Parts: sequence; C-alpha cells; structure tokens
Amino acid sequence: MARDLGDTGLDTLDVACDLTLQTGVISAAIVLNEMRRLTEAAQPKPLTNTPASTPTLTLEPVADCSRYDALRSARHVH
Repeated sequence: MARDLGDTGLDTLDVACDLTLQTGVISAAIVLNEMRRLTEAAQPKPLTNTPASTPTLTLEPVADCSRYDALRSARHVH
C-alpha cells in the first residue's frame, strides 16, 4: 500500500530507509517513525531568564489519596 509522503519528499524517505536498515529491524512503521523524527519541528528552548511578572509556585501541591478512595466507594460503582 503506497502512502503519501506529503511535503517531505524522497530525500527524507531515503534517509529514513537508511536509518531503518542500520537498526536491522525493517518495517514500514519504523520508516514512518524515522521520517517523522527527521521532519518534526525543533523543540522550544527552555526559559532561562524569566521575567519578574511570571508567577512562581509558593505552595507545593499535596496528593490527597483519600479523595480518590472516596470515589471508589460502593455508591459510585456501576
């Protein structure tokens, strides 16, 4: 079954096939995954200098497991 390459082109497919052959496990899913990795947008850089107006966490959240245990009671079971 042929799939549309979209805007990536044959060069990207060629590189993805080469990378897949290097792994030794050959399947269409792996080739498509390599193509996605080659064409995905770059991740944004982490913020290093945040302005003073950025809110900061002053109180650490606490897990309340009893709240979830109450949801598991018999009256909520279907």
